[in-house]
Amino acid sequence: MSHLLEVENLHVQFGGVKALDGASVYLDVGEIVALLGPNGAGKSTILKSIFGIAPLKSGKIFFEGEVLNSKPHEVVSLGISFVPQGKRVFKNLSVEENLEIVSVHLPDKAVLKHRIHEMYELFPILKDKRKQPSGSLSGGQQQLLAIARGLITQPRVLLLDEPTLGLAPKVVKEVFEKIAEVNQKQKTAIFVVEHNLKSLLQIVDRAYVLSQGTVVAEGDGSEIIHSGILEKVFLAN
Repeated sequence: MSHLLEVENLHVQFGGVKALDGASVYLDVGEIVALLGPNGAGKSTILKSIFGIAPLKSGKIFFEGEVLNSKPHEVVSLGISFVPQGKRVFKNLSVEENLEIVSVHLPDKAVLKHRIHEMYELFPILKDKRKQPSGSLSGGQQQLLAIARGLITQPRVLLLDEPTLGLAPKVVKEVFEKIAEVNQKQKTAIFVVEHNLKSLLQIVDRAYVLSQGTVVAEGDGSEIIHSGILEKVFLAN
């Protein structure tokens, strides 16, 4: 049986630098899977490759059993959404206007209205602030808005790149709780790249550890923590 999303023997090179060197990972329906490793290990490149914004030298990506070789807007239409790192919101637009931006991927205004209502149910703080400029939100609220915008299209797969980057520890916990809630309520499969390992490993089904562009370990959170591989790869860099 094929996986929902599978990356097979991926090689990506930027200039003369290998970003991925034969990496293989997969994601099944309803899973949260973490991609761990030091800076430069290739974690974010895997997400960008899936989303069509990193050039593949070789290897294949499969989505629902079919080869995925599409441009970002086509990938969204297929059911994959990407939330890049850095609280990417349009700060001069209101919260609601940020959510409305993805209307190009939806059939009509009625569907958009319904989806926005669903996001307000999932993220009540956004409903309370829906008319405010998104730049007036806290860092954590901006990150929740970016995640909500990524969910408007009801993706089968959500790619999250460093969702807690630069956030205070209390807010980190809230973001991870919301990610777990999205997974449970929306049944969204999630690939997440993250450096807050302790909090993240409590909510994932599995995790991959990358080093120098390749996968060096795979297992559930407990297995990864007790294997010693994290200390090995982080201290080696």
